[in-house]
Amino acid sequence: MKILREVVITILIAVAVFVLLRLTVQSYTVVMSSMEPNFQDGECIMVKKLSYRSSGPQRGDVVIFDPPFDSEYPFIKRVIGLPGETVEIKDEKVLINGIPLDEEYIMAPPNYTMSAQEIPETEYFVLGDNRNNSNDSHNGWTVPQDNIIGKAWFSYWPPSKWKVVKHYSYPELYGVGEQEMMVSHSFGVQLE
Repeated sequence: MKILREVVITILIAVAVFVLLRLTVQSYTVVMSSMEPNFQDGECIMVKKLSYRSSGPQRGDVVIFDPPFDSEYPFIKRVIGLPGETVEIKDEKVLINGIPLDEEYIMAPPNYTMSAQEIPETEYFVLGDNRNNSNDSHNGWTVPQDNIIGKAWFSYWPPSKWKVVKHYSYPELYGVGEQEMMVSHSFGVQLE
C-alpha cells in the first residue's frame, strides 16, 4: 500500500510539473527564412509564455504569435512599432515617429517603401530580420496583443545554435531623460 501511495504521489507531482511547464514555456520550430540571419528554418526555440501577462512587448523583442489571418503555423518576428506610434519605411530605413532605427541585426536593408502608418492601440508592428523575404507588418497588418503567444527565450536545436535570444533596444528613439528613466526602471534605482 505504501508503494502504491508513493507511485501515485510521484505521478501527481510529474503531472503538476508538466502542466506548470506547459503554462509557462513552450517549444516552437522556426519555419521559413524570414528571421535570418538570426534564426534559420528548422531551428527550435523555447518561448516564455508569461512574459507579457503584466506588460506588453517591448521594441526589439522577438515574439511568437498567431498572425491575424489563417495560418498553419505561428509566426516569429521582431517587434518594431508600439501601439500609437507611426511607422514608415523609406530610403532603406525603418522610421519610428520620423526617427530612423539603427538595425545591426538585419540580413539587408529593406528594398521596399511603406507610407507612414499609425499603429492601432493594443497592436504591434512586427518585421522579420530578413526584411526582403518576410510576410510581416509592412504588408498591411499588425498583431493584436491577444495574439502574442510569448517571447523567444532560448534556442536549443541544433546544438550549434544554442544561445539565449538577443532582444535589442533602440537608444536613438529616447531623449536623455527617458534613457535615465529606462536605466533606473531596469535596475530599480532612482537616478538624480
